[in-house]
Amino acid sequence: MLSEALSTAEENDLEAIEQVWVPGTMEKPLAVKRLLLRQEVDGVAVLGVIERGETAHGRVMAQAVIKAIVDLQLETMKPVGVGILGPEILPDQIQSRLRPYARHAVLAVRSMLCV
Repeated sequence: MLSEALSTAEENDLEAIEQVWVPGTMEKPLAVKRLLLRQEVDGVAVLGVIERGETAHGRVMAQAVIKAIVDLQLETMKPVGVGILGPEILPDQIQSRLRPYARHAVLAVRSMLCV
C-alpha cells in the first residue's frame, strides 16, 4: 500500500513528507492529528487493513476510527484520504484491493486540496 500511495503522490505532484507507522488501527487518529497539526502538512492519507474477526470488535473499531478521522478533517480543515480496508474484509479479498485503496486515498486528498 505504501509504495502505491507514494507513487500516486509523486504522479500527482504531491510531496509525501513523512510516513508514520502505528501498531494498530486505533492509534491512527492520534497519528493523523499530530500530522494535521503541523503547518507544513496539507493533508494525510491513512492506510491499513481491519480483517474480519469472529466478533463485532472490528466493526466497532472501524466506526470509531473513521468518525475520529472525519472529525479531524472538519476540525483542521485539512483533507484525510482513507485507504483502510475492512472491517468485514476476508483474507482472500485483501491482496487485490491494497493498491486501489492506497491510490484512491491519495487521490482523495489531492481532490480536496484542489477544492
